[in-house]
Amino acid sequence: MKAEGTIDQQTRHGKLGLSDAQAIEIYRYMMMARKFDERSLLLQRAGKINFHVSGVGQEAAQVGAAFALDREKDYFLPYYRDYGFVLSVGMTARDLMLSAFAKAEDPNSGGRQMPGHFGSKRLRIVTGSSPVTTQVPHAVGVALAAKMKGEELVSFVTFGEGSSNQGDFHEGCNFAGVHKLPVIIMCENNQYAISVPIHKQLSGKISDRALGYGFPGIRVDGNDVLEVYAAVKEARERAIRGEGPTLIEAMVYRLSPHSTSDNDLAYRTKEEVDANWEKDGVPKYKQYLIDSGIWTEEQDQQLQKECTEIMKEATEYADTAPYPSADDLLKHVFAGDGEDVQ
Repeated sequence: MKAEGTIDQQTRHGKLGLSDAQAIEIYRYMMMARKFDERSLLLQRAGKINFHVSGVGQEAAQVGAAFALDREKDYFLPYYRDYGFVLSVGMTARDLMLSAFAKAEDPNSGGRQMPGHFGSKRLRIVTGSSPVTTQVPHAVGVALAAKMKGEELVSFVTFGEGSSNQGDFHEGCNFAGVHKLPVIIMCENNQYAISVPIHKQLSGKISDRALGYGFPGIRVDGNDVLEVYAAVKEARERAIRGEGPTLIEAMVYRLSPHSTSDNDLAYRTKEEVDANWEKDGVPKYKQYLIDSGIWTEEQDQQLQKECTEIMKEATEYADTAPYPSADDLLKHVFAGDGEDVQ
């Protein structure tokens, strides 16, 4: 087995400039996101938390994108399934569990928002809200501010394919294209807007819509973490050179129901879901690492054990943490009230 810190130009990840250690770290975050999802579903079914929106099947796209960005400078506007992404840019399992349990220590919103509504001033994750697609014009605004200030950074925003039909998407793309703003707009096309399949939503490719706004659009296999990494890396390089935005359509599949309130078998078949499990990006990437000679089944078992322990600790901490007090109701509503948001 090769040393983890080396860059082997004969491997796919090596050709992209990723060391063996980085390639393994990518897998670690994919597995962390999957374990968080699995634990959250169990907690909701046990009545410990009220609600969960799953990201199962989309981890490869999320983590691949995160690793291609500058996690010290760039600004992020993820959507509500992006657990793999926010974990990769600095959130912890404890942070996510505190949000799921709606506890006072929740760094996203102090227990105010629904789970999956991320926000962190420290990590430059711009607070999201429940109306879909509003994050797209916000990301464009962040990119405009960066250009006006001469700052060398990009904003990165994600959303589902249903959001691509909202006015916010088109208005954001138009403004970004006109002003050649440093923004990467990535659609995680999971093929279902709640219960509506893609063939009833779209008559063409989402990536082709970029042509109308004067910047490149690209469709990638969202189950291939390295393909997503390469696309986002190139898009960032374009943005930093002043060449404007890129629209990326990452083709994935929502393997779980829309949320814990959804019965997905009311609008799709078990056979369809089972067929897409075979394309799951997590085991696909695991096998790639093994084939590259930098990972083993023994290491994988150890990683799964570590991730399970992390989720157990995070769950126990969040379960026993205090809820917000009634006195916190108006905190952060008006300027100057309460502590600074972290």
